[in-house]
Amino acid sequence: MRIAILGSGGREHALTYAISKSKKTKKIFCIPGNAGTAKIAENLELDINNFNSISEFVEKENIDLVIVGPENPLVNGIVDYLIKKKIMVFGPKKNSAMLEGSKIFTKKICEKYKIPTANFGIFKSKKFAIDFIENSKMPIVVKADVLAAGKGVYICNQKKDAVDAINEIFDGKFGVAKNILIEEFLDGEEMSFFVISDGKDYKCFQTAQDHKRVGEGDTGKNTGGMGAYCPSKLINEKLEKKILEKIIDPTFNALKEIKEEYVGFLYAGLMIKDNEPFLIEYNVRMGDPECQTILPLLETDFLDLILACMNKELKDFKISWKNEKSMCIVLCAQGYPDRYEKNIIIENLPLIRDDESNFLFHAGTKINQNNIYSAGGRVLNFVNISNNFYHSRKNIFKQIKKLDWKKGYFRKDIGHRVIETK
Repeated sequence: MRIAILGSGGREHALTYAISKSKKTKKIFCIPGNAGTAKIAENLELDINNFNSISEFVEKENIDLVIVGPENPLVNGIVDYLIKKKIMVFGPKKNSAMLEGSKIFTKKICEKYKIPTANFGIFKSKKFAIDFIENSKMPIVVKADVLAAGKGVYICNQKKDAVDAINEIFDGKFGVAKNILIEEFLDGEEMSFFVISDGKDYKCFQTAQDHKRVGEGDTGKNTGGMGAYCPSKLINEKLEKKILEKIIDPTFNALKEIKEEYVGFLYAGLMIKDNEPFLIEYNVRMGDPECQTILPLLETDFLDLILACMNKELKDFKISWKNEKSMCIVLCAQGYPDRYEKNIIIENLPLIRDDESNFLFHAGTKINQNNIYSAGGRVLNFVNISNNFYHSRKNIFKQIKKLDWKKGYFRKDIGHRVIETK
């Protein structure tokens, strides 16, 4: 098969890697891809938000399947557009993608279907939002009701911080903001819970724990993700049953009520307290960097799984996993998530191991005259699978030290909640 994968991050490199292992795969195009995908696919400099140019390329190159990696084109309706062109595409349609595109849309579903979540209020102006803050207990959570690359959530310990967040959002930091969401702070431990759906049935697709904060000990600003591990230490049979019955099932029922067939990955960001799940938010695609930790553990042919979804045959499809653990540590450009330099050469990449236990997924990289340069804030994803999170982290440290990229930094405490051995 000839396959096109849309996106340029570590998630898309991991998707490309998984698809490349299938015997059914004949050729992969990554749009636009990065320096890592260039080794196993053909990169193309096309704008993934220009649906017409994407469909023209797909038709010209006789592409059999399009896989959409990031959220923006999904929320903007690329799946609907390509389906009308009779192009097979993996991902949810625009109406379903509102689960991520609008936090308020999701909150209203929670309200109607009694899905456990934080108490919340919706505000249309700075004045009403700030007035509410003045009479609220801290900490409190302020959220932009738009896509914000994982940075539109503010956990505020002081009223001043909450007011600053409200001002930033309404002043257009993440684009035009018509509404803002303010919700109670839930005390517990986060978990990423993934399912894959064919529009009729769904199956669980692993759990993970993402580290969003830039600083050690989960402090500082939110980022797109500094690292992750799989599976979450919190998951157990009883908790999984609660998640499915209280959160996932009602959500799919809500979509069916508006006549939506959800095809693709659904990622529930959860807060777990006393073995009870609460929905924080939904993402309508694989997480980044969770995807990089999950796919190396997959034993099943990934392309066969995608095709089972496209043919609505997921119910009878068996998903198999390696009985191991996985960890990803993100190497970032110094200064991220604030100001940082780009176009810095990354030497020593040939020294990095890439085998059945060690994976290097590129994120913000590009090739120029056979040299590889940084092209974003999150630059490289180092992944290791083993039977022990401590060993995985130790092995990744060795790889990062070997790379010796002076312009990069990383969190040294990824997995601190599950690693007790020092």
